[in-house]
Amino acid sequence: MHNPQLNKDGELTHLLSTEGLPRRIIEQILHTAESFVPLADRDIKKVPLLRGKSVFNLFFENSTRTRTTFEIAAKRLSADVYNLNINASSTAKGETLLDTISNLTAMQADVFVVRHQASGAPYLIAQHVQPGVHVVNAGDGRHAHPTQALLDMYTIRHYKKEFHNLRVAIVGDIVHSRVARSDIHALSTLGVPEIRAIGPRTLLPADMAELGVQIYTDMNEGLKDVDVVIMLRLQNERMQGALLPSAAEYFKQYGLTAQKLQLAKPDAIVMHPGPMNRGVEIASEVADGPQAVILNQVTFGIAVRMAVMSIVAGASQ
Repeated sequence: MHNPQLNKDGELTHLLSTEGLPRRIIEQILHTAESFVPLADRDIKKVPLLRGKSVFNLFFENSTRTRTTFEIAAKRLSADVYNLNINASSTAKGETLLDTISNLTAMQADVFVVRHQASGAPYLIAQHVQPGVHVVNAGDGRHAHPTQALLDMYTIRHYKKEFHNLRVAIVGDIVHSRVARSDIHALSTLGVPEIRAIGPRTLLPADMAELGVQIYTDMNEGLKDVDVVIMLRLQNERMQGALLPSAAEYFKQYGLTAQKLQLAKPDAIVMHPGPMNRGVEIASEVADGPQAVILNQVTFGIAVRMAVMSIVAGASQ
């Protein structure tokens, strides 16, 4: 079956999901990102790879971190960047998503960076864009957030060097998390032998075991001897019904404190895709502590998004 993310030569032309993304492509992205990381320390933080190309940021959901890092990444590649105010755009007046895309394509768009509340929206756009136009998924519903997963993989590789000997724990609201799903697919593809999902039963998806993930409802058990801890925020905006007794009770059971972190390996790193809810899923002493690499994730995210855009826009149809 044809992978909609790859062209006929097997090159990356859209980034829609980490699911089904070949290992060689993930490694290509990580390797390319590595070459962009030193740019941050230069006086002139630009390379001419996307000069003359137009990148349109289409964010149908609120975002600060992701939208800003995509904008910085595109500008560092010398692209022309256009941020659309969706609430004031024609979609708010009833124009369909595909009509919006068609109109923007007529304005010579080369890359669409899309965040949408509907799972599958970037796939729909990718099916309908003209050859030579590329789609990057910046998060769709509860489905996928591939660039976040890739920057997570870059961060893990930066600190741990290898994937084949790691235990990685993903903690929290996994059922509503597109980051968790994307991370699990990427970790599996890169050969991580043990992936753990930790959380209350109400926040754990039923299909975790099918993905080869070990399930823990006891955080103390789940954190034992892990190398990487990925904390997730409670996504209250996606919850329907009372899935938890209270935020205080959740923190008591599943919040990452310095005491709980001691159960992990002494050199374990702590990650979080943000935004963080301090005192709900993570204690400030951990978030600001020596094992946290959360701000580094944001920095690496710029290089990873530069890599993705430079690779897709360089792929021929």
